[in-house]
This record gives sequence, C-alpha cells and structure tokens, in this order.
Amino acid sequence: MIKNTFSLFLLLSIASYGQVKLEGVVKDSLKVPLESASLVAIDQKTNNLESYVLTDINGKYKLNLKNNSNYKIQVSYIGLRTINETLDTKEADILKDFVLRSDIALDEVIVKMPVVVRGDTLIYDADSFKNGSERKLEDIIDKLPGVEINESGQIEVEGKVVNKLMVNGKDFFDGDTKIGTKNIPSSAVDKIQVLRNYAEVGQLSGVRNNQNNFAINIKLKQGKESFWFGNVTAGAGDSPDENLYLVQPKLFYYNPKYSINFISDLNNIGEVGLSRRDIRGFGGGFNPPSRQSGTSINLGDNSLNFLTNQRNALKIENKLATMNFSYSPNKSLDLSGFLIYNNSRILSNEFNRIQYTNPDLGIPDEATEQSNTELSNQGLLKLSASYKPNGMNQVDYDILARISNDSQAKNNFSSILGNTDQFDEVTPFSINQNLSYYYTLDENNIFAFAAQNLIKNEDPFYNAVLENNSDELDPFDSTASALGLETSRENYNLSQNKKIQSNQLDAKLDYYHIINPKSNINLTLGTLLSRQEFNSNIFQFLTNGSDLQPIPLFNNGLATNDIEYTFTDVYLGAHYRFKTGIFTFTPGFSVHAYGNKNIQFGETVSDKFLKVLPDFETRIQLKKGESLTFNYNMRNQFTDVTRLARGLVFNDYNSLQYGEPDLQNALSHNLSLLYSSFNLFNYTNVFARASYSNNIDQIRGLTNFENVIRTSTFFNSNFADENFNIFGRIQRTFGKVRASLNTNFNYSKINQFIQDRQSLNERFTQTFTPGIRTNFKVAPNISLRYRYSITNNIQGSRETKFITKVPSLEFDAFIVEKFTFKTNYSLTTQDQVDGESESFQIWEATLSYRKDKDAKWEYELKGTNLLNVNSQVRNNANNISVFNSVTFIQPRFLTFRVVYQL
Repeated sequence: MIKNTFSLFLLLSIASYGQVKLEGVVKDSLKVPLESASLVAIDQKTNNLESYVLTDINGKYKLNLKNNSNYKIQVSYIGLRTINETLDTKEADILKDFVLRSDIALDEVIVKMPVVVRGDTLIYDADSFKNGSERKLEDIIDKLPGVEINESGQIEVEGKVVNKLMVNGKDFFDGDTKIGTKNIPSSAVDKIQVLRNYAEVGQLSGVRNNQNNFAINIKLKQGKESFWFGNVTAGAGDSPDENLYLVQPKLFYYNPKYSINFISDLNNIGEVGLSRRDIRGFGGGFNPPSRQSGTSINLGDNSLNFLTNQRNALKIENKLATMNFSYSPNKSLDLSGFLIYNNSRILSNEFNRIQYTNPDLGIPDEATEQSNTELSNQGLLKLSASYKPNGMNQVDYDILARISNDSQAKNNFSSILGNTDQFDEVTPFSINQNLSYYYTLDENNIFAFAAQNLIKNEDPFYNAVLENNSDELDPFDSTASALGLETSRENYNLSQNKKIQSNQLDAKLDYYHIINPKSNINLTLGTLLSRQEFNSNIFQFLTNGSDLQPIPLFNNGLATNDIEYTFTDVYLGAHYRFKTGIFTFTPGFSVHAYGNKNIQFGETVSDKFLKVLPDFETRIQLKKGESLTFNYNMRNQFTDVTRLARGLVFNDYNSLQYGEPDLQNALSHNLSLLYSSFNLFNYTNVFARASYSNNIDQIRGLTNFENVIRTSTFFNSNFADENFNIFGRIQRTFGKVRASLNTNFNYSKINQFIQDRQSLNERFTQTFTPGIRTNFKVAPNISLRYRYSITNNIQGSRETKFITKVPSLEFDAFIVEKFTFKTNYSLTTQDQVDGESESFQIWEATLSYRKDKDAKWEYELKGTNLLNVNSQVRNNANNISVFNSVTFIQPRFLTFRVVYQL
C-alpha cells in the first residue's frame, strides 16, 4: 500500500511539474463576490482548452496553467458582461481579480465551459472531454467528474445506478442505461446532462423528496437532430476451433417530432450487448406505487439460475435485435416504446472445491466438475403513452410484456455422489401494466393516483439422473429411501413439474396540500393485493416406461403441492415536509391493516393484524453542491408462496425443501446517512453512504445434511440479523490528471440452524480501490486502478479469510490523427489465508485506422485474451459453504472489423 501511495503522488508530481497558478476573486461592479462564475483558459498556440473552474462561495478561483505560455482568459456570469483577456505566464504564480459589469454585449462569443451547474442539473460539454479515441457514449461518460461506468456497464452518479437515459429529452430503452452507453456513437454527442433530484412529473417536483432520483439526458449535436446517424460493424476472425463472425448494425434517427433506433448484434466471439441477467432485470422504468409504503412482498423468481457470463464461458453465441421509438403527434401526447429480442447459446465448464460449514457437523468436503449447455430466448415489449393537455393534468399508461424460453443441460461429477445429468427448462411470461393520473386542483392542492398490475406465470421443469448401483450402498441411497423412491434401478431418474401463477395489484392515491412555499402535507391511501397459486409434483421414471409418484417417509408423506396464497395490505399514510434554513424535514408514518391466508391440503392458515410503520428523513443543504441526508424507516417483509408450501420440492439434485404455512412477516429497522459534495472550485467530488439494518423475525433456514444432500425448511428466527455498510468515493482533478479512491466496508450477521444446531454466520468485507487516470488532448492517456479486498467469513467454528488483489491498466493513444490504439490488462490474485494462492490475467487490445475524424470507413484489429489464459479462479462463500472455483474461458480471439459511419 505504501508503494502504491508513493507511485500515486509521484505521478501527480510529474503531472503538475512546470505549472503556475492563476488565482484571485471575481466580483460584480458593487464589489460583491460572485459564486459560480466561470473561468476558462484557452491556449493561444493550440487553441485547446487548458483549464476551467467555477468560483466558490467567496468568489475565489484558481486555474493551473503551463509556464511560459500565452492564454486567452474568459470570465463569465449569467446576466453580466463577459471578460476576454490575454495573459502571458512566466515562472511565478499570478494574482488577478476580475470585475464583471452589467452592460451585456449581445454579440459576444462565449467559450464552452466543460461543466456548467444549473440548479440540480450538471451539464457536461462532451467535446471538452474527448481526445479522439472515443467511439461510444461510455468512452465519454467514463471521463466525466462525478460520473462512473460500473462493472456492469451502467451509469452511476453519487454511488447510485441511473435507470433512466434520454436522448434529446426522449426515453431511450427506459429502465437500463447499458444499451445507450454501449451503442450511442460518441461523435453524435454534444452535451451530457445529469439531472439530480429528477421528477418525472413536473407537478410533483416541489412536494416530493427526489434526491435519490437521477436521470441522464444526451443532447445531440446540431445537424444531428433530423437525420440518420450510427454505424454498421462487420468482422471476422479465426480461433483454434471455429471461424469467428460479428455483425453489429446500430442505426438512429431523430427529429423534433419522432425518433426510431435499431440496435442489432450477431456474433460468436462473446461480445454480449445485453446479457440474460440484464434483460431479466430490465424493469422498463416501472416503480411499484407501494415502494415507500413500508411493505414489501416477495413474489419469488423461478427462472433458471444461469451460472455463466461473458467472462466465465467456453463459448458464447449471441443474437440481439432491439428497437426503440418515440412519437409526439402533438404537444400534449407522447408515445414511446421498445422491443428487445435476445437469443444465446453458452457452453461452460467449472471445477469446485467445497467446504461446508462447521466441520464438527460431519458434513464431508466435496469436489465437483460441471459442464453446462445453456440456451435462452427472451423477448420484451414496452409501450408507453403520456397525455398532458395542460399544466394541471397528466395521464400516463405503460405496459411491459416479457416472455422467454430457457433451458439448461448440466453434467455434474461429485466426489461424493458420482455422475449426475440434469436438465432444466422454463417458459415464463409476465405482463405488467401501469396507470397514473396527476391533477392539480389549484396552486395549493395536488392529487396523484398510481396503479400497477402484474400477471406472471412460471412453469419450471427439472430432471436429474443419478448413478445407482443396486448391489452396493450408494451415497444417495439413504436419501432415495427416505423419499420413497424405487432403489433397485440402475439409476435414479427424477423429475419435477412446478407451476406458479401470480397476480398482484398495487395502487395508491396521494393528496398534497401546499401550506406555503416551504411546507406541505401528504396524505396517502393505498392497497397492495397479491394472489399466488403453486402446484408441484415429484415423480421417478422407471425403466419400463412408467413413472412412480413417491411417498416420502418424512414430511408427513407430502411430495406434491397445491396451495393458494392471498395477501392484502390496506394502508393510510401521512407525511409533513417543511424547510427551515438549510434543513428539510419529512417526518411521517403509515398505518397498515394486513391480512394473509394460505389454503393447502384442506387446511386454512390465516392472520390479520394492524401495524404502524414510522419513517423520517432530513436533508441538510450545507451549501451549493454539498448536502447531508439522514433516513430512517421500518419495513414489513412478507414471503412468497413457495416457502409456505408444505410439500417437498427439489431445488437441485442435492437440495430439497419444504415450507412452513405458519410463517410470519419479518420486520426491519433501516437507517442511512448520505453525504454528497460536487465542487468545481477545487475539482473535488465526494460521496459517502452509511447504512444499517436490523431484521427481526427474519425468515431463515433449518437445514439437515445427509452426506452433501441437504433438506431445508423455514422458520421465523428469534435472533436478530444485522447488516452494516459504508461506501465512500472521492475524486480530485489535478490539471489533466484525475485521482480517485473508492472504499467499501460491509458487515453482515445471520442466524440459521444446521443439523439442529444454531449456526451464526458473520461476514466482513473491506474493499479499497485507488485509481488515477489522465485526459490529455494529444498525449497518450492511461488509467491505473488497484482493487484490494479482504473478506472474513465465520461459519460456526470454521473461519476463512480471502484476500483479492486486482491491479489493472487501460491505455489509449490517438496517433497522428489516424490510428487509435487501446489496450487493457488486469491481474487477479486470490489468496486464502492458510490455503492456496491462485491468479489469472486478462489482456485485450484494439488497433483502429480512420483516415480523419470525418471519414466514413474505419478498420479495426482486435484481440481478446491475448495471453491465451484457459481459466479464471474465484473464492467465495454462501450461508452454508466456502468454495473455490476454476472456470474455463474462451481462448485467444483475433478479429478484423470494418466500421461504416452513417
């Protein structure tokens, strides 16, 4: 760590060598200091932007300039005349004040500021951050102060993932930003607007707390507002096993009235535009009306748990087709929507060494090898309409439909159970509808109604074939006997059908009474109604073609399920929001009348009760661009139908469960403290978040093992579970160099019972990620990061400690304005204290040629996994085990590509 810190300061020292400071105060004609006045310095020789700054609360500024140079200094402030002066620097620092006067010259030319702050909006000038090597939107965003692209390819602002991306004010694949960051050409981008405290409904912007809401709006360049733009990429290559191909058309059309975008991807080299996980998590911008009511109910997720992604697969074939549109037939009506289809085929191979919790329990350690073939077809369709006849009324309607057909074939070898062949298949569909109406009665009274209906059907099928030697005792035999299976066959051919139907209505009516400009009252009447039906049965295929419906020797002989579960919540909430000085307080509470009932095997279990759930929020606006927010709330958490179902269910060949119909809700106390600072005077951005949750009556597992085969049920734990998290990020810019430090501390404690003994699981993770990057206009640019993570796991009497070290390097150079060279390298080392140390490295590089920046054709040579590493390693832990994984990955791929710019 000392060596890394020294290297960081050395780089900063080199970057600041040969610089002088220009500093002083900007005032108006009355000698009053001006906050947020902008100053820019333009190098007269190169005509490039050298430095920029906004004045602080006292009107002070500081610009870092090169010595012995000539600059044009421009000082501007809204409503005052701009100053343009030339300045020659020598070896010494310069002190200089500026006075801005009110006689505005209408014909003056204003130099673009790289960053402008207008209220809650940050406006970044894209060209100010480009150096010529950018190709996609993410290449620009990653260079913006205060904004990051996370490892999943999504935009983060102040540590929060941004889910709304707009282009020229129109939604772009609402619900996920990854499609935009990976596909919008950087050449079309003029401005990037970060909308903090974003309110989708303007009528409610002054009566709701929106500080956790962010949106990104991309402003297109002039001339790119009424015609097609985009690019088409075609490529080919070779690998040890097959020929490689890639086709990626990305076409965009915008004009003030309508827009349409097409993005497609066809390749077998593992470049996944949207992963299955991305599509499954694509919410389409839907937010449940009850999300802040204090109630949450889990409808469950019975989709396949695919194990692979681009970084841990042997082979990936992907087909993606998407379309997004918006249309405004008149000023009152906006129509929009998108269609996504994704098809993928993935092969994977993985080795695992598993150590189960608490060696005193006698659960043997296990080694496994698993080969998977995963097939997926997924489709999404969203249509939206927004009608605003005037400033007093707004009606919104959205519908999101999704359907998929997924299957997974797995061949597994276990050192305990031998060979097992498994097959999973599911063809679920869901329809989610949302209707909202906002009505402003007068300047003091606003009504807001929102209703959302979700219909979801899931039908997972599971089959497993396990080895069986009828003449000897196999590890699975005792479990098979307990399940009531036929044990004289040469294998155990087990299958399971499940069907889960869910229907949920979530609706509320809000009334806002504005007492004065600094206070308002919010009354809420809402309801959450849920109904789920769950059916399942286990059967054994016999060699004569018949099937056996087993009767287990435990769990009262129940191996089937037929359960109906209904849940109701009717609630009334009240909140009072008021401002005084720098403080904004929002105390409130909600009163809930709960009812739930499940019917199965002729028995009914029901419960009704009342609960008051308080919440409180206070926001301290310390100064412009700096705030502190505290939040407290209580939440009631309800489970899904599968944990209530009494019949036996296979989760996997070595994992069975049965539910408990008398399960109650869990209650959690949640606290969070957020600090945010965005300072363009000293180029420093700071974000920190601390959160704590205490869960009472949490639903936890009662697990018993037979060898490595576990059978679980559930109970409401009398032991409190806890989670504590601290996240911090600081960025500081020194001229053309930006340094950053991300830290994360997480502690969690859960209680469960294994082999009828209490097992306390504790996990403490510490992660430190310092980084430094440059953004020179001409010189090559480099980005260095070092992630250092320590994870401590305590599972009963077993304690493990993992240390992960990941140095990474990114380098890009724009050479003689024709060639672009990009490369990235990372080395991952994972050490288990008192265990083995394993590592793997990834190196990729791209060389592109384009005649000039306006050329239509570009040629690219790209190499992935250049070191031809055949596997990667991973150490991790869950509630019952610690495991070490070796996953085989794609070999070295070399591809040649041609890109045509529209």
